[in-house]
Amino acid sequence: MTKEEGKKWPILLVDDEEDIRDVLSVSITDMGYTVHEAETGEQAIDIFRQIDPPIVMTDIKMPGMDGIELLQKIKRENPETEVVMITGHGDMDLAIKSLKFEATDFITKPINVEALEIALKRVQDKIVMKRQLKAYTQNLEALVREKTELQDHLSSLGLMIGSISHGIKGLLTGLDGGMYLVESGFSKENQDQIKEGWETVKLMVDRIRKMVLDILYFAKERDLRWERVDPLSFAEDLAATFAPKAKNQDIEFVREFDETVGEFEIDAGYIHSALTNILENAVDACTKDVAKTYHKIVFGVRQDANHVIFAVFDNGVGMDADTVSKLFTPFFSSKGRRGTGLGLFISHKIVRQHGGEIQVKSTPGQGTLFTIKIPKTLPESVKNPAAVAK
Repeated sequence: MTKEEGKKWPILLVDDEEDIRDVLSVSITDMGYTVHEAETGEQAIDIFRQIDPPIVMTDIKMPGMDGIELLQKIKRENPETEVVMITGHGDMDLAIKSLKFEATDFITKPINVEALEIALKRVQDKIVMKRQLKAYTQNLEALVREKTELQDHLSSLGLMIGSISHGIKGLLTGLDGGMYLVESGFSKENQDQIKEGWETVKLMVDRIRKMVLDILYFAKERDLRWERVDPLSFAEDLAATFAPKAKNQDIEFVREFDETVGEFEIDAGYIHSALTNILENAVDACTKDVAKTYHKIVFGVRQDANHVIFAVFDNGVGMDADTVSKLFTPFFSSKGRRGTGLGLFISHKIVRQHGGEIQVKSTPGQGTLFTIKIPKTLPESVKNPAAVAK
């Protein structure tokens, strides 16, 4: 016997005759059930809403709201409730009518205790079966979801391997080229060649490191670590990292920070990664643009009533509408062999995990504006979706 099968649930007993309620209540209690009594249909509805009993026993003929009307109201409020109708010998038409309104069973007056016990046992067995079926169905749905997610992940993994293999090959070729310059420079005692080769090696190692981190992030789900953060300090730290990179590429790096921005709640490490990907995208857009002699990146922080808003503008090559529409698709890259197609996809995923959004406006030849909006305070459904789902 399972735990569900051995359980005796509360029963709401509804009858306008007190003597009948008293007799039935004693019998039902002796069978191990907890009984709640109601004299009228209206009173029964009030008690039903308070205790939500899985079983209701009600007389068919009652003044005011009769048993049929009570049955219909209960089924509207909770279709899972099992309702047993109590009827006299002359009320068989009403009893049959009640079955059309999804009554579970009916018993006739005068009520035989053994018949009552058998009827309640049938109801209890039906409840157990329905709950087990529901549990089995949920487990089956969970298994189907897991299988689908696994298949999707394996498919994505296959696509990822095919996508990044070209990038890895290009990076290794660049690394070989840098190592050759270093070795050749040493053999010729050519310091300029050594320096050029070493810069190439450092660049390739940095790109390989970023690719590996992107792959690791994509491959593993993890919980975020929420903390209250000062956006200005956070943005300043990020700007301090990127300003030298921009300067090395002859790109002006401009800060536009609203000093009145208040705190917000984020996983600082992940948002740092998300914005880093977007800023690196801006640097790449500028370096690819050979049509202009002057390039700049504007990194801004401002707020509205409920959000902290980061903005990254570059006056680089820009993108057409088709490229913008695919920008956050995994494995799509406009950088050729220099990109994994995961950076902006991961940025978008991180911002969505924070309950935020990214908007992109771009014009070919003129530049691109990324706007990242993140809520200042996160609801529990965003911070802990698994717990809320339970």
